[in-house]
Amino acid sequence: MKKYLLNFIIIMIDILFLVGLFYLTLFIRVNLHGFHISEFNAFLLSDFSFVIFIIFSLLYYEKIYIFRYDFWQETQKILKSFIIGFLMVLSLLTLTKTNLEYSRLFIGVYFALGMLLMPIFKRYTKKILYSFDFFKKRVLVIGIEEQVNIFKKEFENNWYLGEKYSKDNFDAVIISSKDMPIERVNQLLVKYLDTNRDLYVVPYIRDINFANSNIMEYSNIRHNTIHVENKLLIQRNILIKNGFDKLMVLLLFPFFLLLHIAISLAIKLDSKGSVWFKQHRLGKDDIDFEVYKYRTMYTNGDELLKEYLKKNPNEIEYYEKFHKYKNDPRITKVGKFLRATSLDELPQLINVLKGDMSLVGPRPYMLNESDKLKEYKDFILKVKPGITGLWQVSGRNNLTFKERNELEVWYIRNWSLWADLVILIKTIKVVFYKVGAR
Repeated sequence: MKKYLLNFIIIMIDILFLVGLFYLTLFIRVNLHGFHISEFNAFLLSDFSFVIFIIFSLLYYEKIYIFRYDFWQETQKILKSFIIGFLMVLSLLTLTKTNLEYSRLFIGVYFALGMLLMPIFKRYTKKILYSFDFFKKRVLVIGIEEQVNIFKKEFENNWYLGEKYSKDNFDAVIISSKDMPIERVNQLLVKYLDTNRDLYVVPYIRDINFANSNIMEYSNIRHNTIHVENKLLIQRNILIKNGFDKLMVLLLFPFFLLLHIAISLAIKLDSKGSVWFKQHRLGKDDIDFEVYKYRTMYTNGDELLKEYLKKNPNEIEYYEKFHKYKNDPRITKVGKFLRATSLDELPQLINVLKGDMSLVGPRPYMLNESDKLKEYKDFILKVKPGITGLWQVSGRNNLTFKERNELEVWYIRNWSLWADLVILIKTIKVVFYKVGAR
């Protein structure tokens, strides 16, 4: 009963949003007459209702009213619904020869606003709804203690899911198969499939994102296969990623030039030395390249560090583990700000244009870190390093060197253009809140 009530509320709110979006677009379009745009013949909501129906049907088809998706996964499905809906509406109007009766600008503004505003609207809506304990889904997690704790923490931190851990009275069951014998998994499946409608299984294989995989059915032998690919080693994906990188850098370049003038002046006023810092790093195919950064250290940094380590020998052990110093005496005042905000890496946009780096990718490792990559080296160095990456939005300096390597391998295997967009957006948040910054 609780589930159906929640779904009804969310559906009604979304329909009201789509109707409200119609009137917002109408207001905007009517007031555009002063910008040398053709006069608009307003139409009624009833004339536009088929568009709302198409969008709602696509949202329902994407099952956003059935499953509780993560914010980014649900946003992807919302954008997909609006893009397909836009193409369907234009095709329908053309085929029925009624395209002249509807303003194409109105339709374009409606869909553009919908893609921008609906994810934000749903985020705040769900925050309000899931603040009531009544609407939270109670989930039993079965598995080893490590896996149970991972899900508990996710339920606590990711309020968008609207889920909480419950051991006794539960609405859904998650079976994490890590380190669990297959016989035990089958026993649990049989047990809970008979009594629970919502049953989820976490695959034993942890390094593949099955959300982007295709399931193939062999009905004659009652078997399924999961099709997986090494995403970032496929030529078409490499071309798409390179094209996306170049386009984004060209769009950002005017802002980069303005920031460059201000940062260069600040560096010069703060300490002696060049504005630029260049260093050879490990690149694609283990070929080193010269990475560009803003100078954040004093020119006599080596001497300062030597004296500092004599007084603070514990920093040597910290560096061995994290490949960073807690308090690096070589860093200037402006340098601390640039590093905390990651603005010191802004000149790497030039590296992207040159083809040495990507916007998103593995960390550009230093030459002396080559051997420390160990079994991950060949795999990580098959792709271009990135200005930002999965490790930077997953803890940054709070992660060990090995944990960074594991995240980067996962990113390469499960790459998607959507994942790059999400990482870029998350990077802004991480930089703004200075998460894990040093």
